[in-house]
Amino acid sequence: MTGMPGSLELAYLGDAIYDFYVRERLVRGGDRIQAMHRCAVSTVCAHAQSEALLRIEAGLTDEERGVIRRARNARQTPPHHADPAEYHRATALEALIGYLYLTGQKERMEALIALALDAGERE
Repeated sequence: MTGMPGSLELAYLGDAIYDFYVRERLVRGGDRIQAMHRCAVSTVCAHAQSEALLRIEAGLTDEERGVIRRARNARQTPPHHADPAEYHRATALEALIGYLYLTGQKERMEALIALALDAGERE
Protein backbone atom coordinates (compact mmCIF):
# COMPACT_ATOMS: atom_id res chain seq x y z
CA MET A 1 0.00 0.00 0.00
CA THR A 2 1.48 3.31 -1.03
CA GLY A 3 -0.35 5.56 1.41
CA MET A 4 -2.87 5.42 4.18
CA PRO A 5 -6.47 5.43 2.95
CA GLY A 6 -8.70 8.37 3.83
CA SER A 7 -10.84 8.51 6.95
CA LEU A 8 -14.00 7.25 5.28
CA GLU A 9 -12.16 4.32 3.71
CA LEU A 10 -10.69 3.45 7.10
CA ALA A 11 -14.20 3.64 8.57
CA TYR A 12 -15.52 1.35 5.83
CA LEU A 13 -12.97 -1.28 6.82
CA GLY A 14 -13.34 -0.63 10.55
CA ASP A 15 -17.11 -1.10 10.32
CA ALA A 16 -16.66 -4.63 8.96
CA ILE A 17 -14.03 -5.49 11.57
CA TYR A 18 -16.11 -4.15 14.48
CA ASP A 19 -19.15 -6.06 13.21
CA PHE A 20 -17.06 -9.25 13.01
CA TYR A 21 -15.83 -8.91 16.61
CA VAL A 22 -19.36 -8.21 17.86
CA ARG A 23 -20.72 -11.27 16.06
CA GLU A 24 -17.84 -13.47 17.23
CA ARG A 25 -18.52 -12.47 20.82
CA LEU A 26 -22.23 -13.20 20.42
CA VAL A 27 -21.63 -16.62 18.89
CA ARG A 28 -19.19 -17.54 21.66
CA GLY A 29 -21.80 -16.45 24.20
CA GLY A 30 -24.37 -18.75 22.65
CA ASP A 31 -27.95 -17.81 21.98
CA ARG A 32 -30.58 -18.16 19.31
CA ILE A 33 -29.78 -16.62 15.94
CA GLN A 34 -32.64 -14.13 16.13
CA ALA A 35 -31.51 -12.91 19.57
CA MET A 36 -27.88 -12.65 18.41
CA HIS A 37 -28.97 -10.68 15.35
CA ARG A 38 -31.00 -8.21 17.43
CA CYS A 39 -28.09 -7.74 19.81
CA ALA A 40 -25.59 -7.28 16.94
CA VAL A 41 -27.78 -4.67 15.26
CA SER A 42 -28.17 -2.72 18.50
CA THR A 43 -24.42 -2.91 19.20
CA VAL A 44 -23.18 -1.77 15.79
CA CYS A 45 -25.69 1.07 15.28
CA ALA A 46 -24.39 4.64 15.23
CA HIS A 47 -25.74 5.39 18.72
CA ALA A 48 -24.00 2.40 20.32
CA GLN A 49 -20.73 3.02 18.46
CA SER A 50 -20.82 6.68 19.46
CA GLU A 51 -21.23 5.65 23.10
CA ALA A 52 -18.41 3.11 22.72
CA LEU A 53 -16.06 5.84 21.47
CA LEU A 54 -16.97 8.09 24.38
CA ARG A 55 -16.12 5.23 26.79
CA ILE A 56 -12.63 4.59 25.36
CA GLU A 57 -11.64 8.10 24.24
CA ALA A 58 -9.83 9.07 27.45
CA GLY A 59 -7.38 6.17 27.05
CA LEU A 60 -6.37 6.90 23.45
CA THR A 61 -2.90 7.98 22.38
CA ASP A 62 -2.30 11.30 20.64
CA GLU A 63 -1.91 9.45 17.33
CA GLU A 64 -5.25 7.68 17.83
CA ARG A 65 -6.93 10.96 18.78
CA GLY A 66 -5.68 12.42 15.50
CA VAL A 67 -7.30 9.56 13.56
CA ILE A 68 -10.52 10.15 15.51
CA ARG A 69 -10.46 13.91 14.89
CA ARG A 70 -9.87 13.58 11.15
CA ALA A 71 -12.60 10.96 10.76
CA ARG A 72 -15.11 12.87 12.87
CA ASN A 73 -14.53 15.94 10.70
CA ALA A 74 -14.62 14.06 7.38
CA ARG A 75 -17.23 15.33 4.97
CA GLN A 76 -20.14 12.91 5.01
CA THR A 77 -23.91 12.98 4.92
CA PRO A 78 -25.54 11.04 7.75
CA PRO A 79 -28.80 9.21 7.04
CA HIS A 80 -31.91 11.28 7.78
CA HIS A 81 -32.84 9.14 10.79
CA ALA A 82 -29.39 9.43 12.44
CA ASP A 83 -28.20 12.05 14.87
CA PRO A 84 -25.35 13.78 12.99
CA ALA A 85 -23.04 14.04 16.02
CA GLU A 86 -23.51 10.37 16.89
CA TYR A 87 -23.00 9.37 13.28
CA HIS A 88 -19.72 11.29 13.08
CA ARG A 89 -18.48 9.75 16.35
CA ALA A 90 -19.43 6.27 15.10
CA THR A 91 -17.51 6.91 11.89
CA ALA A 92 -14.53 8.03 13.98
CA LEU A 93 -14.59 4.78 15.99
CA GLU A 94 -14.76 2.72 12.81
CA ALA A 95 -11.89 4.71 11.27
CA LEU A 96 -9.76 4.11 14.36
CA ILE A 97 -10.38 0.38 14.13
CA GLY A 98 -9.55 0.39 10.42
CA TYR A 99 -6.40 2.40 11.07
CA LEU A 100 -5.17 0.09 13.82
CA TYR A 101 -5.83 -2.93 11.65
CA LEU A 102 -4.01 -1.56 8.60
CA THR A 103 -1.03 -0.42 10.65
CA GLY A 104 -0.62 -3.88 12.17
CA GLN A 105 -1.68 -2.88 15.68
CA LYS A 106 -4.02 -5.85 16.11
CA GLU A 107 -3.46 -6.27 19.86
CA ARG A 108 -4.25 -2.61 20.49
CA MET A 109 -7.29 -2.82 18.21
CA GLU A 110 -8.59 -5.89 20.01
CA ALA A 111 -7.98 -4.33 23.42
CA LEU A 112 -9.94 -1.19 22.50
CA ILE A 113 -12.79 -3.21 20.98
CA ALA A 114 -12.95 -5.40 24.10
CA LEU A 115 -12.94 -2.33 26.35
CA ALA A 116 -15.68 -0.67 24.29
CA LEU A 117 -17.84 -3.79 24.26
CA ASP A 118 -17.20 -4.82 27.89
CA ALA A 119 -18.01 -1.35 29.19
CA GLY A 120 -21.21 -1.32 27.12
CA GLU A 121 -22.37 -4.63 28.57
CA ARG A 122 -22.01 -3.32 32.13
CA GLU A 123 -24.20 -0.28 31.51
